[in-house]
Amino acid sequence: MLEDFIDISCFVSRGVILFRPPRLNNKFEDGTVQFSGDVYTSNKIKKFIQDNIFGICPHMTDDNKDQIRGKDLLVAYYEVDYEKNPKGSNYWRNRVMKVAKVFLDQGKSLNFAVASKSAFGQDVSEFGMDGSSGELPLVAIRTSKGDKYVMAEEFSRDGKALERFLQAYFDGSLKRYLKSEPIPESNDGPVKVLVAENFDSIVNDDSKDVLIEFYAPWCGHCKTLEPKFNELGEKLGNDPNVVIAKMDATANDVPSPYEVSGFPTLYFSPAGSKMSPKKYEGGREVSDFIAYLKKEASSPLVVVEEESKKKSNDDDKIEL
Repeated sequence: MLEDFIDISCFVSRGVILFRPPRLNNKFEDGTVQFSGDVYTSNKIKKFIQDNIFGICPHMTDDNKDQIRGKDLLVAYYEVDYEKNPKGSNYWRNRVMKVAKVFLDQGKSLNFAVASKSAFGQDVSEFGMDGSSGELPLVAIRTSKGDKYVMAEEFSRDGKALERFLQAYFDGSLKRYLKSEPIPESNDGPVKVLVAENFDSIVNDDSKDVLIEFYAPWCGHCKTLEPKFNELGEKLGNDPNVVIAKMDATANDVPSPYEVSGFPTLYFSPAGSKMSPKKYEGGREVSDFIAYLKKEASSPLVVVEEESKKKSNDDDKIEL
């Protein structure tokens, strides 16, 4: 909400001036910003406010998080509380801003914010950080593509640790953080088990068509689907070009461009087009999946038919 960041934006004899809240005043940027345009229109004024409302390092809250997120963003999580402890809240914010200003002045592109680690406990958990650990800020970056980077070094009061973290980020030498279960020692079942660490090697194999179920262990619909998905995997077990796979989306990071907001969510990742997976919206019977794959698969489907099984069983019978 705009009122969270602006005490007043008013017309005066020399133009339009945006006043940032006094509690966020700092020595790294001006507390006011003046509109420099010659033409005053509602759209221009709105854009002026949107471009300047947050400054170098805003305080991210539940009310404004949707406006701040969605870009490459570094957040320092600590006990931010501008009602009970404004001085302490700005103490760490100023140290973040001091380092941020150095990189921004170099033309580096990154957004910064501070947030309460208790209010954003889910974020802290998603980054694998311990939200109960001391007063020092916990620092992480989430890019617009969903890639995550966590500062492993303890935040230092002189800002050197944050400098090293940012330098490594901009140099491209940081390893992405992935929340992942261990890679299965054996993965020979009819349905391949995906975790964040093996997702790329299995799903993004450009020679394979992959049907993926993103599930949650507690989901009743997922439990109902499980035997059908296993049967599907068995029926396609002889097809060298198709993989049936599943991932616990509560225990592993779901990579872009997949979007999972409910369970189960199913996607088809076609061979040769791994960056354009198709969300599966069809029926959930084995026959529905096979009909879909016969239509979408890059190669003719190899299906173990029931008739073949029955004939094999009949051949094995002993006449008495």
